[in-house]
Amino acid sequence: MFPGGLNPRQMKQMMKRMGIKTEEIDATAVTIHGPEKEIVIENPEVMKMVVGGQQIFNITGGEIREQEVEAEIEISEEDVEMVSKQANVSEEEARNALEESGGDIAEAIMKLKA
Repeated sequence: MFPGGLNPRQMKQMMKRMGIKTEEIDATAVTIHGPEKEIVIENPEVMKMVVGGQQIFNITGGEIREQEVEAEIEISEEDVEMVSKQANVSEEEARNALEESGGDIAEAIMKLKA
């Protein structure tokens, strides 16, 4: 039951009169990707509303689980080449050192020269 004693059908009619378009979306899961974690909502109820040209998604219910996200490090070929030349090692060794140092060029060079 909705606030004010409205049933879902009355609520839909009222929203339509206010210019709010609604659409129920058949979803099996919703995933929210964050910088440090992901939130996965299994078997959710998803409602899409369009208000003044803006799309609003309302997600309710379901089973929620959170999981940590492992940050991917992008290592450019230029960085590999620079570390390889500075430390006088192969590009494979330079790439491994960059991966171990989290992409930190100076740290990778110092590890290889030590």
